[in-house]
Amino acid sequence: MMTKPDSKIKSIFSRFCRDRAGNFGIATAVIIPVVAATAGVALDYNRMVQVRVALQDSADSAVLSAANALAKNNTMSDEEVLEFARKFMKAQFTNVVPGAGNDETEETPEEDPLAGAVGNVERALGTSGKSVKVTLTPKYTMPTNGMTALLGWKEVTVGVTATAESTPESGAALSMYLVLDRSGSMSFTTDSVDTSVASCVNYSASNWAYKDVQSGRNYIKPTKPCYVKKIQALKTASAIMMNELVKADPKTELARVGAVSYNDSTQSPSGMAWGVTTASNYISALPLVPTGGTDASGGMEAAFNALKKDNNAEKIAHSAKGNSDFTRYIVLMTDGEMTGYSSSWNSSIDAEVLSYCTAAKNDGIQVFTVAFMAPQRGKALLSACASSLSNYYEPQTMSDLVDDFGEIGKAAAKASTRLTN
Repeated sequence: MMTKPDSKIKSIFSRFCRDRAGNFGIATAVIIPVVAATAGVALDYNRMVQVRVALQDSADSAVLSAANALAKNNTMSDEEVLEFARKFMKAQFTNVVPGAGNDETEETPEEDPLAGAVGNVERALGTSGKSVKVTLTPKYTMPTNGMTALLGWKEVTVGVTATAESTPESGAALSMYLVLDRSGSMSFTTDSVDTSVASCVNYSASNWAYKDVQSGRNYIKPTKPCYVKKIQALKTASAIMMNELVKADPKTELARVGAVSYNDSTQSPSGMAWGVTTASNYISALPLVPTGGTDASGGMEAAFNALKKDNNAEKIAHSAKGNSDFTRYIVLMTDGEMTGYSSSWNSSIDAEVLSYCTAAKNDGIQVFTVAFMAPQRGKALLSACASSLSNYYEPQTMSDLVDDFGEIGKAAAKASTRLTN
């Protein structure tokens, strides 16, 4: 009997199926790429979630800052506003996602993964003045790992949308927390003469070491004229700010204010209260000759915890007064650099203060910072802490300090900036 060709083929295939030798190797060769690709997808998905959160937080902070800046300076063009927002977003994003671009490099738009962020600016005239809305829709293309690439996905694009609106109002509801420096250098003099007294002890960095000498050698004698101490300038400037809030809220139904002071430790805060009386009394009671080092981390922690969204205390308080919406502010002021209980700059404290500033901004809190006659490291920290460049001040005189605190008070009392996405 002759065997047909197709019968030979079937016979060979049957023997191959019955033969178990080498099947494990074949199965392994098939399964390993699938397992690797699955693991790659899981890793990339986790990374994608982290990138999206970072992109959303960065975009939210950017539009808040841009809307606030435009509310203060309505002469900015739409292009300038969007460029401001894009740069701010990029700076925030690259802190979390290294390699997303650096403005200090000579990057072309094609090389900058955030350069194509689509934006929009709206301006409207209402009964209380011009309101502005800033929208930013950035996308970031994230390269996948080699394992995910086995499935043909070499990159994943993540996109978000952020919108903030700033509405000028006569008396906008707000909650503000002041974080104020009362370290030893706040006892040093400004360039303003105190005409209320004929003479006084004028402290400075050169004689501060002898402040406790009562008599004899190195005793610091009162001299003429008497110059206003930094702490006195701060009290005056704070009073000007409070006056702006009172003018906008004469019935104490819109503004809640709290305050905390710090040197190398954090003092007990005043707590949040309606109107400015509680905070004003707290600031007035600060010592005329402050002492100690500088550590603002505890003060920033107290301010953030009091105002963060997860703490419903402010929302409940404003709702009781009929305020359906309110803006949250932190005002951080220092005249030095973060040293803790020492005379040397402490990078760890610097980083901790900045972390609270970042957390506050990501939570939608507007952060104003004032570096009063501060050294470079103090200026650098407070510049990074501010919600935007327009929220950062570095006064060098008492007069400048008073003007800047007054400006902050006006901005907080009359402008409501909030996320609307």
